[in-house]
Amino acid sequence: MPIKKYKPTSPGRRFGTVLDYSVLTKKEPEKSLLKPKKRTGGRNHHGHTTSRFRGGGHKRMYRIIDFKRDKDGIPARVAALEYDPNRSSFIALLHYADGEKRYILAPNGIQVGASVESGEKVEPNVGNTMPLRSIPLGMTVHNVELKAGHGGQLGRSAGCTIQLQAREGAFANLLLPSGEIRRVSVACRATIGQVGNLDHQHVSLGKAGRSRWKGRRPHVRGTAQNPVAHPMGGGEGRSGGGRHPCSPTGKLSKGGRTRNRQKPSNAFILRRRKK
Repeated sequence: MPIKKYKPTSPGRRFGTVLDYSVLTKKEPEKSLLKPKKRTGGRNHHGHTTSRFRGGGHKRMYRIIDFKRDKDGIPARVAALEYDPNRSSFIALLHYADGEKRYILAPNGIQVGASVESGEKVEPNVGNTMPLRSIPLGMTVHNVELKAGHGGQLGRSAGCTIQLQAREGAFANLLLPSGEIRRVSVACRATIGQVGNLDHQHVSLGKAGRSRWKGRRPHVRGTAQNPVAHPMGGGEGRSGGGRHPCSPTGKLSKGGRTRNRQKPSNAFILRRRKK
């Protein structure tokens, strides 16, 4: 999809780019598949900030996405391609043969009018969903389940693609975009193809205001703060922090391991993304 540049009437306009959105065919979302989306501003139920530098941003309605794709044996027609403010990928509106409507993540190359289906023995075409046991080896997939029936959790952002490398007994080996190789049950479902909107990563925001529209507030360095606010704060003049980089609570960053060693799913990682 083309990326547009505007006439540089201001510094923000000069450096900012936007997607063309020419592939989208519908502007207004399907009302029956909308629900309100509450904004937390990074606060928990006590009102305490647990995620820093969040708040503000534009109001959004949540689009109910079918990550499970469990409507087997009933073909669906792609009725429209739409924008979703809650994710980097586009979404496709499906009209099923029995009259039901659902949203799915729009795969790369899907067209309005195309037919998609889900089930055990469907053709491995783009947009179709089937268990990993039925997908030919070497194919690229997205929206992959980690537990059968829980809905897709892997490979959901724009341009993501996961390769099915091998099957060994009850497990399949998946090569993730990060380089990690992971074992997943062959009963888990995946959708054929790559997630659409490949040019999402090439868009330049151009100004701080576009980050604010997304609900992202300015990120303040620890060394720029006072000692009362951050372990790396304070010092006479500009300082290097005086210790290894860490969070406000003292948790080490910059490559320190944060994963629990006893996490059961560690056993399913064949090759880590970090050497």
